[in-house]
Amino acid sequence: MKKPQVVIVGRPNVGKSSLVNRLAAKRIAVVEEHRGVTRDRKAVEVEWTGTTFDVVDTGGWLESGSELESKVSKQADLALSEADLVLLVVDVLTGLVDEDTHAARWALRSGRPVMLVVNKVDDTLHEASSWEFLSLGAGEPHCISALHGRGAGDLLDAIVAQVGALQPNMPGDDMTEDGALRVALVGRPNVGKSTLFNQLIGEERSVVHDMPGTTRDAIDTLIETEQGLIRFIDTAGMRRRAKTEAGLETYAVLRSLDALDRADIAILVIDATVGATGQDQRLAERISAAGCPSLVVLNKWELVPVEGRDSVLAGVGEKLAFLGDAPVIKTTATSGKGVHKILPALSIAAEDYVKRVPTGSLNRAIRDLQMKQPAPTGKIRYAVQGASEPPTFTLFVSGRLPTTYLRYVERSLRERFELGSTPIRVRVRTE
Repeated sequence: MKKPQVVIVGRPNVGKSSLVNRLAAKRIAVVEEHRGVTRDRKAVEVEWTGTTFDVVDTGGWLESGSELESKVSKQADLALSEADLVLLVVDVLTGLVDEDTHAARWALRSGRPVMLVVNKVDDTLHEASSWEFLSLGAGEPHCISALHGRGAGDLLDAIVAQVGALQPNMPGDDMTEDGALRVALVGRPNVGKSTLFNQLIGEERSVVHDMPGTTRDAIDTLIETEQGLIRFIDTAGMRRRAKTEAGLETYAVLRSLDALDRADIAILVIDATVGATGQDQRLAERISAAGCPSLVVLNKWELVPVEGRDSVLAGVGEKLAFLGDAPVIKTTATSGKGVHKILPALSIAAEDYVKRVPTGSLNRAIRDLQMKQPAPTGKIRYAVQGASEPPTFTLFVSGRLPTTYLRYVERSLRERFELGSTPIRVRVRTE
C-alpha cells in the first residue's frame, strides 16, 4: 500500500514550492520568484503526529498554450488523478484573480477532496482578506505563511485529520530503506536525460522539452524490474559555474550533486552528436569522487554520421579514461533504441560493486602480478580486502611502492577478478 498522496496545485507563483518546504521542514523544492519554476511532479515524505504522507509538488495549472506549459499541466493532471487530498493554494497579496477561478474549477472537477490554502497571510489584516476566496467553492480558507511558518501546524493538523485513516500500517515503509538500487542520471543540460528517464521507467514522469535546463529538481521513481527494485533519480543538467545563474540554477545544481552523492550507480548521459566535452569530463570526475560505479550512455547515436562514430568513441575513451572499464551504451532515447541494454548493465555493475574476493585468491593474484612485473622499490608481502561498496584492498608492503606501480596493481586486480567498471580503492600499510 502506498502512502496517502497530498497534491499541491494552484496558479504559478502563489508559493506552492515554499509550502512543500514548510510542510517538510527543510528546503527540498526549488523556490524562485519566477513564473513556472516547478515543472515536474516531486513527491516529498512528510510525518506529522505519527502520520506519514507524501506531499506532491506540481507545476500547477498553466493557462498558456505553449508546448512546455501544456506538458507541465499534464504532469499536474496525472498527479491530481492519484491524489487523496488536493491543496488548492492561492495568494492573499494578489487577491482573487481569474486564474485562481480556473485552477479551482480544474481541481474540483477531479472529484478529489479539495482544501483551500491561502498563502502569504502574515498578520490578522491579511487573514480577514482571505475570505474573498470562499467564492472558489473549495471550502473555508486555511491561512498560512509558508515563508514564515504562520499557521503551518494548524494546516498539518487539518491534513492529518483528512488523510490519517488512509495511512498504510506497514512497518519499515521508509522509501530510503527499501533495498532498491539507487541510480542517478547525470549530464549536461539538453542531452536527453529526461527522455531516457521516461523510457527507463515506462511513463512520462519528467517534463521533456528541447529547451536546456527543463528539469530543475532531482526526481525519484521506484520501479520493479527483472533485476529487482531500482530507484531512478532524474536530475537537472549540470552547467559550468560561469554559466550557472545565481539562485534558481544554483539550487538545481546542488540537487544534482546531492542525487549523485546518494546514488549507488551513476549513468553519465552524453550527447553523441557533440561527443565528450570538458564538462562531461568534469562530471565524470565528480562521479569518480562519489565512489560509485558508472555507465556511459551515448544518446542521440542515430544522429551521428557513420563516418564520425569512431571519432566520437575515441573522444569518450580519451576524456573519460579514469572511469575504468565503464560500459559505453549507445542509445536514441526518443525512439527507445538501445535503452534495453541499460538495465542488465546496471545489474552487472551492482554485483561488481559488492563483490568480495577470498583472501587466498587475492594473495595468489598479488604473487602472480609481482612475478610478472616486480616493483622497482618495495615488495607486497600480503593483501586483504577490507571492505566492499566499493571493493577496497589493503596492501601490506615493505619499502615504498611508486604510484605507477599501484595503478598497475589496481588494473591487474580489476582484470583478474572481473571487477568491470566499479571503483577500486587500494590502500598501503608499510611494515
